[in-house]
Amino acid sequence: MEHVEDDLLALAALGETLPDDAVAHLERCEACRDEVAAFGAVVAVGRSVTPLDTPVAPPAHVWENIQAELGPELRAPAPAPAPAPAPADTTVVPLRRSDRPGGRRRPTWILAAAAGIVIGGVGGGLLVNELGGSSETPPTVVAEVGLDPLPDWQASGSARVETDETGARTLVVSLSGETPDDGFQEVWLIDRDVTRLVSLGVLEGTEGRLPIPASVDLDDYAVVDVSAEPLDGDPTHSGDSIVRGILGT
Repeated sequence: MEHVEDDLLALAALGETLPDDAVAHLERCEACRDEVAAFGAVVAVGRSVTPLDTPVAPPAHVWENIQAELGPELRAPAPAPAPAPAPADTTVVPLRRSDRPGGRRRPTWILAAAAGIVIGGVGGGLLVNELGGSSETPPTVVAEVGLDPLPDWQASGSARVETDETGARTLVVSLSGETPDDGFQEVWLIDRDVTRLVSLGVLEGTEGRLPIPASVDLDDYAVVDVSAEPLDGDPTHSGDSIVRGILGT
């Protein structure tokens, strides 16, 4: 049986509309649906990247220390800093479950882009921390809240907003208790009317640090929500919240 092309499955994972024959094939082909689902996590991670994940060049003393350890015969010029990743998608989307068909395969061009964003952003920070240390001022906690379980969930947690010396904000989320058996957990900021929301990214494990876009007004988007999300390639909220709390209460 001929399967749907990889590029079309990638578009399905991104929420794009497919031709009718491709949709019909997905409805009856478990193999293609599995490929689409496996690609879903890549899209979720890619959309969680923000301008704060831009790699930064290590301070000059880091390379000086490395060269001193290597000795003159092994010294080499310091590598150039990595290019900045693309800005994150911070589009506000409705709080509803989509009925679009899910799924994603793993086309090379999308996997390469996602890997470059994640490795470039994380790797630059690790290099500075491991080799050169950090002289930054500790972050300041400006808001915090306990996270209470929603119906059908046995979980609890907490969230706090930290600001660094540049004014950049980070949401630190901790979660304990029941977690989804499959799929993943996603962290959201929702407005006080619970009609608009912004995804901050995927929560891996029980604790995570997620940058808050500068354009998000926390006086309005004060509700912290952690949801259980299936691997269906749909970027909208599943409608299944695990815990929730309101900052400043």
